[in-house]
Amino acid sequence: MSETNQPNQPLKKKKRRIFWALLFFTFLYAGIVTRLAWIQVFTTRSFSSHHIDLVENAIEQRREKLVLNTSRGMIYDRNELPLTGEEYTGLAVFPFVRYSLGDQSKIEKLASILDIDRQEVSRTLSNVKHAGFWKSPDGKNLVLNKNEIKEIKSLNLPGVIPLPVADRYPENGTANQVIGFIGQNPELIKKLYQSELKSGTLRESSKIGITGLERTFQAFLGGIGEKSVSYYVDGNGNPLGGLDIRLQEPQNSYYPLSITTTLDSSIQKKTEEIFDQSPVKKGAAVILDINTREVLGMVSRPNFSPNAPDKNKAGWQNQALKQMAPGSVFKIVVAAAALEEGLVKPTDHFFCQGKYGKYGFSCWKEGGHGDISFEDAFAQSCNITFGEVAKKVGAQKLQQYALNLGLVQPNGWEKMPFFKMGNFHQFDQEDAGQIFVPGTPANDEGVLMQTGIGQRDVQITPLQAANMAATIAADGKKEKVRIVQSINYQNGTSFYRFEDRPLDGAEISPQTARTLRRFMEKVVDDGTATNLKSCKWTVAGKSGTAQTMVGGEQRNNQWFVGFTPRENPKYAIAIVAEDQPTTGSSQATKMFGSLVNFLAEHK
Repeated sequence: MSETNQPNQPLKKKKRRIFWALLFFTFLYAGIVTRLAWIQVFTTRSFSSHHIDLVENAIEQRREKLVLNTSRGMIYDRNELPLTGEEYTGLAVFPFVRYSLGDQSKIEKLASILDIDRQEVSRTLSNVKHAGFWKSPDGKNLVLNKNEIKEIKSLNLPGVIPLPVADRYPENGTANQVIGFIGQNPELIKKLYQSELKSGTLRESSKIGITGLERTFQAFLGGIGEKSVSYYVDGNGNPLGGLDIRLQEPQNSYYPLSITTTLDSSIQKKTEEIFDQSPVKKGAAVILDINTREVLGMVSRPNFSPNAPDKNKAGWQNQALKQMAPGSVFKIVVAAAALEEGLVKPTDHFFCQGKYGKYGFSCWKEGGHGDISFEDAFAQSCNITFGEVAKKVGAQKLQQYALNLGLVQPNGWEKMPFFKMGNFHQFDQEDAGQIFVPGTPANDEGVLMQTGIGQRDVQITPLQAANMAATIAADGKKEKVRIVQSINYQNGTSFYRFEDRPLDGAEISPQTARTLRRFMEKVVDDGTATNLKSCKWTVAGKSGTAQTMVGGEQRNNQWFVGFTPRENPKYAIAIVAEDQPTTGSSQATKMFGSLVNFLAEHK
């Protein structure tokens, strides 16, 4: 067998060589083809992707968008009534309505529904160049009722569509300074929101909170995308076929977040009404729940419109957070220091003859109060007595007890422990208050006497004054003030709740607080505020008048600070009427009484 097969060996080897060569060239050819195909596909895909981008950009440039809602987080009062984002149905008009102008019967029906002259309707529709909402003569969006919505829809007039739209700030809105406003501020964005710029969640052109809660809670209220309707047009402005009006809105059950404030809309609106019905053009009011230190109402005048803010004009700043001379309201601090330190007893007597004899210091009462006890001097607001007592107390103790009553530091809730928020404050740009400014010879006799009656360098805010009244009514217990209860997810569940938090610094003793309560009751019973005896609830408080200069003319800041009712106190209130005439009754006291009567009925 082996001998007969030997001649075939060279042939088999040759066939094997040919087989392996063919196999090699086959793989080589396949590799080349695959490489060429890959290059072809990659190049085609790259070209196609670039081509698609160009097409999409071209279409985007011809997109018309009508924003219905910015989807910024809502702000609510304590009862979940909206303070922002009022939604209604407006009449959206798109430019391609011009193709329907020949249908005069529909135009006439639309004019009849809107109760507008037919020619005016035709003229308005023919001049539409961009999508927008139909405006009423006063420049506001037309608001449609249910019947109008139904009738307009039944017209089936292309380019005229009732659509839901939200106004961030309703025209009849309340608490404008508390809420603040949003606007464009590229410099502020670059300064405060670098990470958001890098991530793309904010652009330099984005609208952000500029003042108020809109500013302090910007990190939570920022929306996640607009709710809008879009349509596409060709170069001549005609609608592109197949690209009809499209609704676009974010779909997220958690965001944007909303905030629930502590404000009570009924109390807030009534306080604003009381101010607006008075002759007071500038001032502030704060109403606190004594037990929770929550702001139920906070008013600032002059008012402003957040829809047309002007930071160069008065009104947008919250006067309730701005420091000003308190006048005799500061006598509460002087009394607290004198009583707690044992320097003066309520029954100690002083003599007031109306003038001190130097420093130009005098009492408000011509001829003075004569022989008067310390308790009565508080009720009658005797300047001479409190100038003398301030000298006994001294600068250091005045500063200390101002701190103990919360008058030289921000009172608002601040800092969130689980967030790296920096110096987070619920209140926007709250002043800290002051007793002496640097460089003042605080222990000088004349300085001490002026300080003792709340003049010279003394400055406090209405918020601090209201919280001081709440502290006294609560037997000396100090707490920070909240104006926001919680931050919430879109589905209603809680993201974060703001709990009670003590206010920094020592407290006055319960005994001193109860003595001060008695002093403040006497102010109303037979002191400087006897007109409040007729209130529907019993009142305790302290009046104050601080001299100011306005345009070279002497004016007064009138204060009344107190709590109600006397038994089981519920509300602490501070009211300031700024720049008032130097003669006449106190507008602050009058407004305080009107508010107490409302609260007694409101309960």
